[in-house]
Amino acid sequence: MTSTSGPGPDGQLRLPLSVLDLSMVAEGQTSADALADTTALAAEADRLGFRRFWVAEHHNMATVASTSPPVLMAHLAARTERIRIGSGGVMLPNHAPLVVAEQFAMLEALHPDRIDLGIGRAPGTDRATALALRGAGNREAEDFPRNLLEVMGLLGDPRTEHGLWERFSATPSATSGPAVMLLGSSGFSAQLAGVLGLPFAFAHHFDMGGTTEAVSIYREYFEPSSILDQPHTIVTASTIAATSAEEAEWLAGPARLRRYGMRRGQLLPLLPPDQAREHPDFAAATSAPSSAILGTGAQVAVGLTELAERTEASELMLHTPTHGLPERLASLRAVAVAWAATGTAAAA
Repeated sequence: MTSTSGPGPDGQLRLPLSVLDLSMVAEGQTSADALADTTALAAEADRLGFRRFWVAEHHNMATVASTSPPVLMAHLAARTERIRIGSGGVMLPNHAPLVVAEQFAMLEALHPDRIDLGIGRAPGTDRATALALRGAGNREAEDFPRNLLEVMGLLGDPRTEHGLWERFSATPSATSGPAVMLLGSSGFSAQLAGVLGLPFAFAHHFDMGGTTEAVSIYREYFEPSSILDQPHTIVTASTIAATSAEEAEWLAGPARLRRYGMRRGQLLPLLPPDQAREHPDFAAATSAPSSAILGTGAQVAVGLTELAERTEASELMLHTPTHGLPERLASLRAVAVAWAATGTAAAA
């Protein structure tokens, strides 16, 4: 096993590395195939010494099988041994706070000290689907801070005098609680995470910019809390490591084409690299600016080090959007080996 944290060869502390996976249904796959791939990736991340493995929440999308993070997390936690399993994230406006608290209290009881509750305020889908999910609840993003506080209180971290926890219990007798973290891609979530003294994970892999601004806002507004005495920032990054920079660029083609389509309102399939290259929008997609870190394992390690220094990250989380599982596994292995060979000093 190659640990992605701990002291490097020069005695410096390496930042922990983690993994984010969307259970992408690639062209020619089924949902069962995509979820099996996620399971295999989690097992390999566990073996390699990555700190966390997070799964996303998306709905009514032909290319994403991860619709229910708690269900998938229960499966992954049972199939791994020590890695922390988390949501990246639970989209809180889609759910009642008590339901979320119950689900994660149960996960924590089943797998103590291994569960992360990453919470986001985006719907993870279009508005019509979000309304269908919420039903009569009619929860809106404007209610997010209050609902977040309700979840926290139900899980044993009350921050206000009154709340649902006075009348309801997420589990009869908890001995530990999941780690609650706030996810975001904007200054709003960064500020809220800082005010509440929660760890903050920024979606740098969205390629929307604003990373350094958001993490600066988080640190500016950070208030020590009962769970955290100093800022803790996780920055996600799209990374693909291969035997050469050229191969990594080749493997990145399908994801870059899909992201280009999403920005134009088109949900394209995750094509094999050769088919992606033949798509009429491929040239435009690959010429668009991207924050993805591509290359050999050593080159990706250098890019991750620069990202960590620029953002003062406490942890880095890798999203590896290749078409095939073998390339995803190989990328994780290459990055883990290269990261272990370098002493990357923790910035926070």
